[in-house]
Amino acid sequence: MAIRLTDEDIARFIRERKPLPADYQARIQVRPKRGHKEREMDLRGVDGSEYRLIPRQSIFNVLDFSVILAYCPPRSNQLFRLRLYNGKSHEHTNTIEGQTFYEFHIHQATERYQDIGENKEDAFAESTDRFADMQGAIRCLIEDCGFDVPRQRQIPLFEEMEP
Repeated sequence: MAIRLTDEDIARFIRERKPLPADYQARIQVRPKRGHKEREMDLRGVDGSEYRLIPRQSIFNVLDFSVILAYCPPRSNQLFRLRLYNGKSHEHTNTIEGQTFYEFHIHQATERYQDIGENKEDAFAESTDRFADMQGAIRCLIEDCGFDVPRQRQIPLFEEMEP
């Protein structure tokens, strides 16, 4: 059975605080996987929802990348893509709006696109100039989607000297 979420559900999942582990940067470093590089990291939101963060990138074109935040519904093996941050490697068309562009872009899950039955909850996208590479896309996703970034341990510049 297909997963269906309302715009309110989608917004709630985006807003839910999602603590990142201290080693999150190492855990999302992409690794070779059948013609591209990819990694997956499962997360739990503070309200108990399950999520998966999936960065992937072509090994042939550095601008061909996606950074995905997916919701993992309980008792299901399906993923619901809440957001998708894409590189500038292909043309995108918003079917309902009839709008086509070739830019870096951010996909968003919407009720409207679920309703047209294309099986792509996140088929709507908007162009952006907020990132120009995969690392920038990861930073934007973290800023936009309720992630709590762990504080970096600071090393003192000067050691206290004993008298």
